[in-house]
Amino acid sequence: MAQLIEQSIRNSSIWRGWDNRCVTTAIQSGTQEGVRRIQIVTIVWMVLEVILSLWSAWKASSPVLAAFGGDSAIELFSAVIVMWRFRMGASEQEEHLAARLAGGLLVVLAVLVVSVSFISLLGYQVPQPSYVGIAVLIGALVIMPCLAREKRRLSAVTGSAALRADAAQSGLCAYLSFIALLGLSAHAIWHIEWADPVAALIITPLILFEAREAFQGRACECC
Repeated sequence: MAQLIEQSIRNSSIWRGWDNRCVTTAIQSGTQEGVRRIQIVTIVWMVLEVILSLWSAWKASSPVLAAFGGDSAIELFSAVIVMWRFRMGASEQEEHLAARLAGGLLVVLAVLVVSVSFISLLGYQVPQPSYVGIAVLIGALVIMPCLAREKRRLSAVTGSAALRADAAQSGLCAYLSFIALLGLSAHAIWHIEWADPVAALIITPLILFEAREAFQGRACECC
């Protein structure tokens, strides 16, 4: 009788362990699916954002739109890297390398933004109002905070440094869009030509902060 009871206890422990493993696997699978979904949404929006903002920057000779579009292009690269990491199972070393590469590209972008802004301020290139650019910035101001919040939550669950860097970029994109929107609006409404390049220069420290976050490759706020 005692042997039967002991065997039943062992069997129940095995079943509980199996159930726990199934639950853990289901949670991990659901989390990875959540990451894939949020990255698909990010990639679709970023492609649209990059095309429209850079096209508007070219048409309007706008430094602030060039800064925003360049940052968006690097965010698109980051989103693709994160998608690759969760689909192909990239190693932690590869993940940190991707984050540092994104950081390096952001530093290059900051240098280009400063150069273009000073060229505009010196009068060699006069920016024009861009209503398409304003529309893109409004869209980013609405969408990017939601994406950043969800990515931060998922990065804490998965411990992914690349996803954390991607979340930081999405969050800062909202700040960039707000500052750029102020510059473009001042130019369009009050015809203040210098508002555009000055807004781009104000954005530059945020881009460098974003680069630092990517270089550090932190997976959560506490790291």
